[in-house]
Amino acid sequence: MLSRLGFPAVGRHRAFVSALAIDALGGGIWMPLSLLYFLRQTDLTLVELGLVMTVANLAITPLVPLVGRLVDRLGPKSVMQVGNLLQGAMFALYPLVGSMVTVGLVVGLSTLGRTMFWGSNGPLVTQIAPPGEREVWFGFVQALRNAGYGVGGLLASVALTVGTGPAYDAVVLANAASYFVAFALMTGVESGGRPERAEVRRSGFVVVARDRGYRLLVLVIFLYALTEMTLNVTMPVYFADLLGLPGWVPGVVFVINTVMIGLGQGLVVRSMTGAIRSRVVLVAICFTASSFVMMLAADAFSVALATAVVLVAAVVYTVGEMVAGPVLGALSAEAAPDEHRGTYMSVVQLGWNLSSAVAPLAYASLLDLGAVAAWSGPLVLCAVWAACVVRLPHVLPRASTRVTNAAEEPSPESTPV
Repeated sequence: MLSRLGFPAVGRHRAFVSALAIDALGGGIWMPLSLLYFLRQTDLTLVELGLVMTVANLAITPLVPLVGRLVDRLGPKSVMQVGNLLQGAMFALYPLVGSMVTVGLVVGLSTLGRTMFWGSNGPLVTQIAPPGEREVWFGFVQALRNAGYGVGGLLASVALTVGTGPAYDAVVLANAASYFVAFALMTGVESGGRPERAEVRRSGFVVVARDRGYRLLVLVIFLYALTEMTLNVTMPVYFADLLGLPGWVPGVVFVINTVMIGLGQGLVVRSMTGAIRSRVVLVAICFTASSFVMMLAADAFSVALATAVVLVAAVVYTVGEMVAGPVLGALSAEAAPDEHRGTYMSVVQLGWNLSSAVAPLAYASLLDLGAVAAWSGPLVLCAVWAACVVRLPHVLPRASTRVTNAAEEPSPESTPV
């Protein structure tokens, strides 16, 4: 079944894949309730919650590079498992908190656990995926994550429908349990090893800072992440407040996104075979920018027609995400030296964290200025993103290589897991 969808053979990596699936399911259960839970279960106001959650998340950002160092020293499996335990423990404490301080502590520490998980995920995927099949594996992980989010979101809707305190707590405890299950599954994953500590101490972030090609790649991924944030930040508000569309539209757009990626990501990656990586990303930018133009055009139509336009735009937007994500993930892994991959990829994770911090304020400010501003900003981002991608092959040779979707000869970095 997986092969028909264009995904890799799981085989001996079943425990790792199962752990990722369980983690994604728990994340999907929690995402729709992340702010609503504390609003319902504590006496804090919306403004207080927004402030404490923003501060908690920003406080963790400086620790992201340290996670990369831990990955290089301890190996990605160990760091991922610690991240799972930390998230599970924090979510188990959620029903016990009530003040701004305690909410900030559990949110901040659970964010740290999440950062540890994603900071080690890329290096671990790189260890199990042979060179030549990296796009396939990163696409598979992206599809698995979205499928888990979709199923988890449906389960969360049950709690939202019931609307009682015990129902909300049940969701939180189920999410906590998912992290402990993921930890247990990861114990069956054989580690791919780690570099010599002496080599790690000699360089680290100095090497990343001097790597022009990787610096530009991080900027490309940061711009990609910012355009991805429109799905969660700009679109729901735009649909409801500026277009006045029916309340079900944001939910359907999210379902379109998760289902398309869950079922079609592998086929999209297979269709890239033989294409130059940088050109693939440029195609993705065209899809993304086109979807933003369609979103803006919807402002000129009636509610019924605007609804149809934004649903089609959601499909176009998702295709852009499906095309860009696996290639950028593979490039971020392969362009990093083996002994410093954790450090390198932690800088990529830092870019994602910064985009999460910047996007809400930036996009909210644009939305406040109207439809033209709301989508002109993302379109400018697409233009800058494209300019950076055009430059990328000149400083990062791997960006000009082709997607093969076929394993190369075994190498030291493709240790079985």
